[in-house]
Amino acid sequence: MPALSQAATINIPGLGNFDLPPELEQPAQEVERQLQSMVAPQGQAAPQLPSVQLDNPFTQQQQTAGNIALDAARGKLGAQYNWGAAGPQSFDCSGLVQWAYRQAGVELPRTSFEQSHVGAPVSFDNLQAGDIVITNGGGHVGIYAGDGQLLNAVQSGTPVSYTQLSADDVVTARRIV
Repeated sequence: MPALSQAATINIPGLGNFDLPPELEQPAQEVERQLQSMVAPQGQAAPQLPSVQLDNPFTQQQQTAGNIALDAARGKLGAQYNWGAAGPQSFDCSGLVQWAYRQAGVELPRTSFEQSHVGAPVSFDNLQAGDIVITNGGGHVGIYAGDGQLLNAVQSGTPVSYTQLSADDVVTARRIV
């Protein structure tokens, strides 16, 4: 019976010790030296990499009811105007606002006049995306989309779309909190 020779043992940091046949002892020792040089010796801290602060592009802004409603209304761009309709296929102005806020878990009254009394009043200069804006003497409502744009169902023959908003158009603006 041939004599059994001693197997070489190699340590792979993080994995453990492994026994190798004698013919692999020399290559194994070289690999072990290379691996050991890649990690900090025991008792010493690993080399520090420079600290870099990056913004996470996947984090979202805090989702308010207004943000959620605005996103829902954006999903209805191009839907047809139909007087008295409250979605989900066609809308009038207050029906679009009511439907969009319902997607955010907020129940609003049905008409633009009733909607002009909900939430907290907001000045034109302090409008935020998602605020509701009453125009046309109180007879029209839309959702402020930012950058001077109102997302709304305007009139028969015009699909849900963005329109320009100026301070002179606003009867009242409300923030739903």
